[in-house]
Amino acid sequence: MHLRAYTPADREACLNLFASNVPDYFAQIERADFEHTLDSIPDYLVLELEGEGIVACGGYAAGRPDPASDPDPNAGVAVLCWGMVRRDLHRRGLGERLLSERLRRIDADPAFASVRIETSTFSRDFFARHGFVVTREEADGFAPGYDLVEMRRPVPWPR
Repeated sequence: MHLRAYTPADREACLNLFASNVPDYFAQIERADFEHTLDSIPDYLVLELEGEGIVACGGYAAGRPDPASDPDPNAGVAVLCWGMVRRDLHRRGLGERLLSERLRRIDADPAFASVRIETSTFSRDFFARHGFVVTREEADGFAPGYDLVEMRRPVPWPR
């Protein structure tokens, strides 16, 4: 298992990961947003398995505090961006490895006081196991049938 920084040469493999999760976890209409993420955030990672190529990807970026839910408007917020594992490899620990590395990097960065994710109901329990709590829900927030669940946890997270 090898985790490394995303490069533009990885784009097609990452788009294939996205496609493998449609329609079970993502709506096809979300692809343009995913493509924008691939083109724009510097802290995006890919996970490779020997003989399989890229099997997971995900990143994070600095976000703006939300005055409604962040007590300190000057505190930095890390936002998890587009984490996914190839559909046929779910529940094998690959998503855990990818998330753990992103959270390790965020926890080590003094610029961040919390981490936020907008995920779906399909993945909320996965993130809850890592200390995230639900702060907002929106029916059909991503697309019809794909509810948005915003979750947060402090940085660093006391284990």
